[in-house]
Amino acid sequence: MTKKDKIIMCIFSFLLVFVTLFANVKFLDIFALPEDFKTNYSEIDEANKSASFGGFVKTEFEGSETEVGSEKKKEGIVVFKLFGFIPIRKVKVSILPEEEVYVGGVPIGINVNSDGVIVMADTSYSADGGQIKEIKNKKLKAGDIITKINNKEAGNVDDVEEILQNVSDDQVEIEFIRGNKLQKCSVPLVKSEEGYKLGIWGRDDMSGVGTLTFVHKDTHNFCGLGHAITDGQTENILPITDGKVFNCSLVGINKGQKNAPGQLKCLFLQSDESGTVAVNNKFGISGKLNDISKLVDSNLTAKVGGRLSVKPGKAKIISSVSGLREEYDIEIIKASYQAKSDDKSLVFRVKDKRLIDLTGGIVQGMSGSPILQDGKIVGAVTHVFLSDPTKGYGVYTDWMIEECENN
Repeated sequence: MTKKDKIIMCIFSFLLVFVTLFANVKFLDIFALPEDFKTNYSEIDEANKSASFGGFVKTEFEGSETEVGSEKKKEGIVVFKLFGFIPIRKVKVSILPEEEVYVGGVPIGINVNSDGVIVMADTSYSADGGQIKEIKNKKLKAGDIITKINNKEAGNVDDVEEILQNVSDDQVEIEFIRGNKLQKCSVPLVKSEEGYKLGIWGRDDMSGVGTLTFVHKDTHNFCGLGHAITDGQTENILPITDGKVFNCSLVGINKGQKNAPGQLKCLFLQSDESGTVAVNNKFGISGKLNDISKLVDSNLTAKVGGRLSVKPGKAKIISSVSGLREEYDIEIIKASYQAKSDDKSLVFRVKDKRLIDLTGGIVQGMSGSPILQDGKIVGAVTHVFLSDPTKGYGVYTDWMIEECENN
């Protein structure tokens, strides 16, 4: 580096320190934003009015409208300018549509078929010589998801049984997912009266309860849950082939306590199907509803906000834990601009005594409950703090939309 370069760097560093300390420029917030995110025009205007990134930073949108299929999308860049003319950073953005969506907040039953066999236990039992014999597998663990055996697709339990019926060796090559990573290993087989066995207890579907976040008014496409459906044992995100959602009845509540998360007790029937699930990822599930009559209130709509909408302070969550869809007061404690995708985008505390008296705070089954601030759906409930059920995490709505669109 030349002497001239060093002088320039010193001057630039001095300017950074000066504007940070004396001009209230929030450089950390500006550079904490991801390279690509969703926003809308009103959020950009509000960022300037409220000086979200400091009084000497102006936020400008530069972009154009493009057609993708039959839809028009507005994409471009947001430029952060110091003193209104010195570019500090440019970030690619997609403009959220100004449409209103139906607000969720009601529990839904969920059943999905896995694209692979979930190892529920590494031990199985078989009748052998009139006695029950324990068959234990020493390679696979509970939570693993088997995807292939001897290079053949093992999408469900029937596939596994068919492959094992036709093996000619006493071991097989298994491809499986562990820790969300694909792995391989050789697994010895156990011979029984019923044929070769892996020595596991496996299943190929999962059922549970979550909460609907929002539904698009025209297409009836929906997002819900806010976090992934996992294998039930570990944090493996369950790959799915398809699934269904059902109307759900709340029959009871186990209140949350410190180090003992509560739970909604719900009942749903296979005959009460209301839609299909197409996507399961880190930010929840999405699909299409074929019957919205029991899941949405056509009079309850809101616009979707991006992460620029979210700020510490008063907000609300929508939930039907009382039997009615109601708003409950919360306080957003922390809102990260979040450069990398994560389902723990913000931290909030339940302030509403009605909800605390009813549930103790956030309980299992409330994941996906919409978070509203300034009239917009800005996020969804994802997790509860084990040490304090009145505190929870939420995911930004635009992460949910982004991941659903990418699948």
